Amino acid sequence: MHTDLTIRVTSTFFDPSASQLHVSGTVIVENAFVNIGQYHTLDLELNRTFTLWKKYGWDSVARETLADAIRQDRDGAVAAVVMQEGIANICLITEFRTILKQRVESTIPKKRSISSDQDSGMRRFFEKTLTTLVRSIDFSNPRPLLLASPGFVAGDFKKYIADEGTRRGDKMMMAIAKEATVVHSSSGHLHSLNEILKSSEVTATMKDMKFSKETRFMDDLFDRIRKDDGRAWYGTAPVEKAVREGAVGRGGGVLLVNNSLFRSQDIATRKRYVSMVDKVKEDGGDARILSSDHESGQRLDALGGIAAILTYPIFDLDEEHDDQVNDGAAAGDQELII
Repeated sequence: MHTDLTIRVTSTFFDPSASQLHVSGTVIVENAFVNIGQYHTLDLELNRTFTLWKKYGWDSVARETLADAIRQDRDGAVAAVVMQEGIANICLITEFRTILKQRVESTIPKKRSISSDQDSGMRRFFEKTLTTLVRSIDFSNPRPLLLASPGFVAGDFKKYIADEGTRRGDKMMMAIAKEATVVHSSSGHLHSLNEILKSSEVTATMKDMKFSKETRFMDDLFDRIRKDDGRAWYGTAPVEKAVREGAVGRGGGVLLVNNSLFRSQDIATRKRYVSMVDKVKEDGGDARILSSDHESGQRLDALGGIAAILTYPIFDLDEEHDDQVNDGAAAGDQELII
């Protein structure tokens, strides 16, 4: 029986193998087939429309996270070429998804043919793949490049990129070859990318690329804490006071917040941290949301999950702790209705 259901969400579960989000909750709008209060699980999948309603609306941090998820060429996106003789799949890998940009196919003479014919066929294939790669993906800023194949195809392609860069005197092409990592795959087809992304080497490369700026900010923060120069503070109360005073704004101010703080079940707590992020951006500062899965986020977690680099020194932020939160203004449980 097909019908539209409106439920108050109580739990969610994502099934990566089926690319489905299972959403469970109680029915809040009665129709001819279901009564109010009945428990149902809905499967949200690709190309199936649904409406998501949040009682207290979408805050700026949630909207920015969503925008990052759907933006293809975002900070930390890694280029990849999964290939074998005559086939190359050019992809862009983000934290959230993998996008196939182009597929290259070229005829390579069989090994029983004359060796020189096969060599010229591979050169044509490499030339076509390289041209498509630089046209499909922006390499104006250095980024990691994964080259994967069975056998020696990926390694030969990396050498071809380096040789072409030297021959043309193309610094960008030489940088592409330098940033390229060759990994083994069972085939040159796109499904082999799953096994590649599971390798510890590739996982570390992607995480370090995505969080490189955050790592530098954390290094700077700890360096200032050691110097005790009054420009590095951590903990909710001191940082909140610095933000209110406009000390984390234009001119080098950086707010560092762990993403776990935005997952609090208490709405007032979430709003408290969102308001700090909004204020810093309003003042022209930089607000960074760190992942608790990465080393930089774990270092920040040891400091209470929040820290700030100030634009000017303040030495008395920890003398008066203003921990008062207006719980009454945003009391109640958050509701998601689908």
